[in-house]
Amino acid sequence: MPTGTVRLHRVLRAPPDRVYRAFLDAEALAKWLPPYGFTCKVHHLDARVGGTFRMSFANFTTGNGHAFGGEYLELVPGERLRYTDKFDDPNLPGEMQVTVVLGKVACGTELHIVQEGVPEMIPVEMCYLGWQESLAQLATLVEPEIPD
Repeated sequence: MPTGTVRLHRVLRAPPDRVYRAFLDAEALAKWLPPYGFTCKVHHLDARVGGTFRMSFANFTTGNGHAFGGEYLELVPGERLRYTDKFDDPNLPGEMQVTVVLGKVACGTELHIVQEGVPEMIPVEMCYLGWQESLAQLATLVEPEIPD
């Protein structure tokens, strides 16, 4: 069954360690990962190589949603994450793999994301749109410097 690949690139005004932490903190993920119009519930998150996660997104307008989970394959603090994603819905078969590479640059962090194995039923342009919205929300979470 054919699958799609999404490649994204962003520069964020935040240090790599803060951006990395936003990918592994359940409360942070629930805040920035769901695209506009969706809420997120993180049911489980064990942020270690071999650890797993499970979460669900709900459409705020209709209440309908979907659940998914995966396993952490590689975690290099401040530099790299690699994990799998698999939808619970049998109509969205297969396993996706997401690779996130972070690099320190003069103004913060350069972020490269590759999501491979997107199920054929999901238009790749919809994945791009969702990721763009998520990354805009990630920026609003990690970029502010707020003192205690």
